[in-house]
Amino acid sequence: MKRFLKQWITNRILQRQNTNSEGQPLYSAYILAKGYREFKVTVKRNIKDVILITAGIFSASFGFKGFLLTNSFIDGGATGISLLISALTKIPLSILLICINIPFILLGYKILGKQFAFKTMAAISGLALCVATVHFPNVTNDNLLVAIFGGFFLGAGIGMAVRGGAVIDGTEVLAIFLSRKLGTTLGDIIIVINVIIFSTAAYFLSIEIALYSMLTYLAASKTLDFIVEGIEEYTGVTIISTHSEELRKMIVEKLGRGITVYSGKRGFGKSGATKDRDILYTVVTRLELNKLTTEIEKLDPNAFVVMSSVKDTKGGMIRKRPLQH
Repeated sequence: MKRFLKQWITNRILQRQNTNSEGQPLYSAYILAKGYREFKVTVKRNIKDVILITAGIFSASFGFKGFLLTNSFIDGGATGISLLISALTKIPLSILLICINIPFILLGYKILGKQFAFKTMAAISGLALCVATVHFPNVTNDNLLVAIFGGFFLGAGIGMAVRGGAVIDGTEVLAIFLSRKLGTTLGDIIIVINVIIFSTAAYFLSIEIALYSMLTYLAASKTLDFIVEGIEEYTGVTIISTHSEELRKMIVEKLGRGITVYSGKRGFGKSGATKDRDILYTVVTRLELNKLTTEIEKLDPNAFVVMSSVKDTKGGMIRKRPLQH
């Protein structure tokens, strides 16, 4: 097993970077260790992606069959188009999910790469197979509950697939492509697409179903944002102050957060002079933001503070707090 693993690493990851005088591959212990680490990270990431995409497939399928299909509700995007056509023509949803998304997969291959296209193809095929073969009970016929919880499970499924590096709704791929061509924002294009879908639903189905379907879309989009952007909301805080060392100690010791110190130069301010300044940058959760601003006010009420939204974080001292003494 070790010999096979070593051979796989040298052939697939290191790709014969070094050779001896006879042309045979020659690797130091460091290079092999580095290759093994890359291999380990790749395998771990792929396993995580498979789990997320699989969970997303089952969540979206439950949203379809447990709520939306039996009540003729639709969603926005490619899934909404598939649901609408299925409601009008009685073509199985599993077939439509693949057919509607094929152009988006090809477009994804062109603008986002082969790996993304392969994962998306696998995710959509898995979703279609799950919808066709797995039985889910019809949970409720209450229109409001169907709209909210159908959208919730569908949005959670799409969000987990996105976390896994794929999509099970290709509308955003089209939006990325059109935004580059037309110079508009992704949000504007998605809104236009969904207006067309819901207007069509109001004409062919009913205004009531179209309105409930808008609730489904809102529930799905909010859940999608929640899954993709993370459970906690973070704020990046930049602080420019004459008391930078005191503020640095406060953030590290009282809040238990990591901090980055930049060397900067003050422009024309209240002092009217140019001086060197240490610029502090840290990331806190929204629950800690009030405490941070209070402590800054105590130490330097004249500090210049800039706050910006942070979608998600990795590493550092955000997820794991240091020990407090």
